[in-house]
Amino acid sequence: MSSRAKLTVRSILRLFSCASLMMLVLFSCAHAADRGTIATVHPLATRAGEEAYAKGGNAIDAAIAAAVTLAVVDGHNSGLGGGSFILIHRANGRVEAIDAREMAPARAHRDMFIRNGVGDISLSTKGALSIGIPGTVAAFDFLMGKGSNLTFKDILLPAAELAEQGFPINKIYADRLRDSAADIRGFPETAAILLDPKGEAWPLGHHLIQTDLALTLRALAEKGSDHFYKGEFAQAAARWMEANGGIISAKDFADYQWVSREPVKSTYHDYTVYGFPPPSSGGVHVAQILNILEHFDLEALPVAERYHVMAEAMKQAFADRAHWLGDPDFAPVPKGLLDKGYAATLAKKIGLKKRLKNISHGQPPNATLDTFGKHTTHIAAADKEGNWVAITTTVNTDFGSYVTIPGTGVIMNNQMDDFAIQPGVPNSYGLLGTEANSVQPLKRPLSSMSPTIVMQGKRPVMTVGAAGGSMIITEVVLALVNKLTLGMPLYDALAAPKIHHQWRPDAIVLEDSVPEGVRKDLQQWGHVLADYPDWGSTQAIAVDRHGNLVGVEEPRLQIRNSETGQK
Repeated sequence: MSSRAKLTVRSILRLFSCASLMMLVLFSCAHAADRGTIATVHPLATRAGEEAYAKGGNAIDAAIAAAVTLAVVDGHNSGLGGGSFILIHRANGRVEAIDAREMAPARAHRDMFIRNGVGDISLSTKGALSIGIPGTVAAFDFLMGKGSNLTFKDILLPAAELAEQGFPINKIYADRLRDSAADIRGFPETAAILLDPKGEAWPLGHHLIQTDLALTLRALAEKGSDHFYKGEFAQAAARWMEANGGIISAKDFADYQWVSREPVKSTYHDYTVYGFPPPSSGGVHVAQILNILEHFDLEALPVAERYHVMAEAMKQAFADRAHWLGDPDFAPVPKGLLDKGYAATLAKKIGLKKRLKNISHGQPPNATLDTFGKHTTHIAAADKEGNWVAITTTVNTDFGSYVTIPGTGVIMNNQMDDFAIQPGVPNSYGLLGTEANSVQPLKRPLSSMSPTIVMQGKRPVMTVGAAGGSMIITEVVLALVNKLTLGMPLYDALAAPKIHHQWRPDAIVLEDSVPEGVRKDLQQWGHVLADYPDWGSTQAIAVDRHGNLVGVEEPRLQIRNSETGQK
């Protein structure tokens, strides 16, 4: 197999085909005249955050303004029909984690996606059964009453106006729409919005108007989240479900609760790293991978050996993810995965020039005795008072379930695919799972979302998060290592070549820019290589060497849109 050989494994390519998660990062502005700053993947969302500041809002206001705007202009990634993880470092030093992850409906059951004894991924990725109860609206409404300066109405009405007036589709949106058009055609309500009268995807630059979504945003502005969970929206969703073979009821919406959880806290050299706890696997495994990497002098290693070591650390963490991780309210998730001694044991398995073979999950200390508890906490934002906030929000794969609830303009998630629909059956990102992440009523599926905040002493110095399914975890690790260990400027840390390993399939996925010499070394050491040209996206903020705050959005997305003259 040549160094440019590509795996013909559908799952590993599908892995990154959906930039399904969105990281919103906000930070205190160094300019005395400004209230704060915001970085997102879309200029209209960034502008919405800036306008919230201009109205007297703080970072919470700006974050939610950006998020609801993304629901309008970036609907393939996120929206009102999805879920969110929110991580905050408040000015008083308190770190909070709010879990607005989707929940399985009360009628969900372990074998709901099994047909003729085999897990059917088409049922978990498209249509009525793939949808979980959305959590984003509940969390945003809550946040607007906890430390914000503006009202939910102040935030929602500008987004409603944008949906009414429309916006030009950028290259990324047009590409995702084109790739999803065949599936969208099967769902008339969604096709009526996103496809032309001939059933073709709207092209680059098309002015997309979403009248029904505007009406939903206005209703939320007037009635709050009760409209979504106890009012007209919940009733419309329940009617559609009953008519289309779904199992979600109006009561499922009424019973939804966001959860406040204790953040994952770990150390990496002289930094303290806060991540999101289960049902996110991101916080646990970002910390676990960093714990393993602490045992290697990454800065001194040649590039190929550094990639080798990082891939082997990723591989072992993802093997543990498949076995141990799930919703901590339903399955015991061992805190021992964060144990430094356990990481040292895993690090000792890694040789500098030899691939680990036959890897399976490890046995962290006190695996059944010391587990993540059933807690509640979650949020994200940052302003001149010293609050730092990160929100990762999603509808899962591109355009979620493809279902739009009639008359609402809201595209629903397909988050049920993040459960292990059957042992040994990979989800749409190629990830495997066990009983810990099996389908159960009112359970939250495992996620890779990894909003992260880094402290040095008592001062926040970096926040980072990413999009791209299972790649989110490794993107965050790469950004942290490049910035904190290798000392790269933040833009360079995000622009550097990316690698990914998720245990199964047993291959290192490499960006095209990785040099041939590095590829040859990795192959010589036993690695199977796979190329992929379209990676996820990372957003980050860090304090530079002069003490200034620098925010960077994914360099690759900037390049892709600049190729068409869009900004």
